[in-house]
Order: sequence, then structure tokens, then C-alpha cells
Amino acid sequence: MSTRLPSDSDAVDSYRATIVRRGGSRTPCLELPTAVAETVAVDDRVTIVIDGADYFATVAGDDSGRLLYGAYDTRKQARSTGEGTNRLGEWLRGLDREIGDSVICDVIVASERYGLRAPGDRAVYTVKHEPRDSLQSIAESLDGDN
Repeated sequence: MSTRLPSDSDAVDSYRATIVRRGGSRTPCLELPTAVAETVAVDDRVTIVIDGADYFATVAGDDSGRLLYGAYDTRKQARSTGEGTNRLGEWLRGLDREIGDSVICDVIVASERYGLRAPGDRAVYTVKHEPRDSLQSIAESLDGDN
């Protein structure tokens, strides 16, 4: 079962996330806004919705805060650095925005599911009503994707 939720709904909190570059990487990444960073820990895995597609990311951190270095097609790719296509990096490069600019981070389900969009754009998200954690973990273990 799922529900459609527009980004301009009162049920969605929206914050500015800053496009940054860290270390020697040439790929841009996102520094999460403080309100979002306070709800996630380093190494948490979250779902990121970009242009209507679900991707998976692992939260990273440095002295400046919490970061998303990439978003990937599978949970396994999100756990394994360097595997798969970095959909977040592709999306950021295609926005015609520079390091230091921002994008909008919508909180769909705190600590679990976030949407990204360009400022001024509107998105409609699908909120999936997930099974209880115990049932979900059993299903993931059967899929071999835990």
C-alpha cells in the first residue's frame, strides 16, 4: 500500500542541502542540513528519491557534518564504495549548479526516506507503507540484500 505526497504538502519538511566537494574526489556530494543530520548517524542507510526513482545511500560524516557521497541502485552498492553508478553525482552534475549552491532535501520519512529536488521544482513522492521491521528484515535476508 502506498500514498502520494507532494513536496509542497504540510506533511513534508523541506531544507536546503549544500553541494560540496570533500577530499580528493572530483564528484560533488551533499552536506545534509542540520535538521536532517540530527536524525541520522554515520553509516545509517537511507533511501533517496531523485526524479521519482528510489536510490540507496550510506550517510557519511566529517568535521563539518553529515554527508551523502552517493546514491546507488541497490543497498549492496550503497554499502560498497566504488560499486555501481553514483546516481547522486550524476544528478548533481546535471543540475547546472556549482559547489556551494544548494538543492532541496525533503523529509518524506525521517531517518529513512528523503527526496532531493532543484530549488523551485515540485516533486510528488510515493510513501510506501513498509511491513514491521521484523518482517522487513526477514524479507531482506531472503533476498540476500541485508
